[in-house]
Amino acid sequence: MYLHLGRDVIVDTETITAVLDMDTATGSKKTRDFLSAAERSGRLFTVADELPKSAVVCMENGKQTVYICQISSKTLSKRIESNTDQEALS
Repeated sequence: MYLHLGRDVIVDTETITAVLDMDTATGSKKTRDFLSAAERSGRLFTVADELPKSAVVCMENGKQTVYICQISSKTLSKRIESNTDQEALS
């Protein structure tokens, strides 16, 4: 299944390795360093027009990509779970 992150960005839920809440995750120096490294290497993409609420980490084609979006991590997690539940029913 796929998950819409904002603008025209859609990711395969199978590639998602983490969904981070920007309010709590950026409090950690390790997370800030991780996001800075992703940005420096060109692997961080902002798909938020408003205040970013979450970071979605994906492993696509052997490369890690980070998407910053305005959808809350709680909402994204519920959508992922809902997609997983629908797949199980198929």
